[in-house]
Amino acid sequence: MPKTVKDMVAEANAVVPRVSPEDAARLPADTLLIDLRDSAEIAASGKIAGAVAVSRGMLEFRADPDSPLHHEAFRRDRPVALYCASGNRAALAGKTLLDMGFTDVRNAGLFKELAAAGMKVEKD
Repeated sequence: MPKTVKDMVAEANAVVPRVSPEDAARLPADTLLIDLRDSAEIAASGKIAGAVAVSRGMLEFRADPDSPLHHEAFRRDRPVALYCASGNRAALAGKTLLDMGFTDVRNAGLFKELAAAGMKVEKD
């Protein structure tokens, strides 16, 4: 039977721990924070300071060290926390990173909740 998006998000949420905005603010300094929203979303609201903007559609290419599009911030030996607008893209992306061999991956949830919790927002 085919999977629905709801099924896929549920599976991802079962393996990618969700952290509160307060806990996300206290993650280790070497944590790679990834903003998965599209460029238009980021342009409208900014992103959490220090986060690397990687749209959900480019994640695998940026994370794979064998890809010509690899981003040097992606290392399997460092913690990763992902966020988006609803938490669903972060869950799916987190599961993808786990499938790719990353071991410390967390869903930091929603941009607006992180910003409301006091995480600094930067605009380009």
